[in-house]
Amino acid sequence: MNRFLEGKTALVTGASRGLGRAVAEDLADLGALVAINYANNDAAANETLAAIESRGGKAFLIKCSQGSFAAAQELASRLDEQFQERTGSTGLDILVNNAGGGPQVNIENSTPDVYDKILADNLSGPFHISRLLMSRLRDGGRVIFTSSLGARTALTDYAVYSFSKAAVEKLTVIMAKELGPRNITVNCVSPGLITSDANAHVRANEEMKNYLLQTTPLRRLGVPSDLSGVVVSLISDKMSYVTGQIIEVSGGMSL
Repeated sequence: MNRFLEGKTALVTGASRGLGRAVAEDLADLGALVAINYANNDAAANETLAAIESRGGKAFLIKCSQGSFAAAQELASRLDEQFQERTGSTGLDILVNNAGGGPQVNIENSTPDVYDKILADNLSGPFHISRLLMSRLRDGGRVIFTSSLGARTALTDYAVYSFSKAAVEKLTVIMAKELGPRNITVNCVSPGLITSDANAHVRANEEMKNYLLQTTPLRRLGVPSDLSGVVVSLISDKMSYVTGQIIEVSGGMSL
């Protein structure tokens, strides 16, 4: 394997399970020192770390929730400490904003608390940590955001989640323009239905699952490696002239 990320540092948020775990494992396999950020699932986080280390990769855990400026400050501070101790520098090469999610709720049934929580998890969290880490990002670095097909589709049952992800896509293009002079690329991946714990209830509904399969040109659901493969591609030097893009990873579901 071409370990082209040897000597690079990376932070992947929401990396204990699913899509985040796949990205963290791929980056570590390619040689990066990966900070695995997670909110509360210690068992899953330790499984991810063990999987990376079993293959000779380098990683460490940072248990810290997102969603507020204070939480972002804590995450940035702990990241600085770990990188300084392990590399002698606080420099960051790769930031993957993967953490997020939210319950199934339409506009009518969205309470103020639910609204605030979804916006915090999906927009405020990525915004604050990205802003705080901009000064740590080395020139030529990479930033990846995670959106959803819901950002461009009227998913009424995921109303707040959908427009929080639409805002993330706008944040992507604005940050790409701001960081471009430093040769830092900023892109966003927009997954369709990638199998994970978060959508197990959807896949358990055979009628819904069959509908999704029939409306997806490739006639299959995605797996985490489908998404992580795109992230790895965007991080490579061969994609250094691609920035400000929203890249759909859906098997053609939106066609």
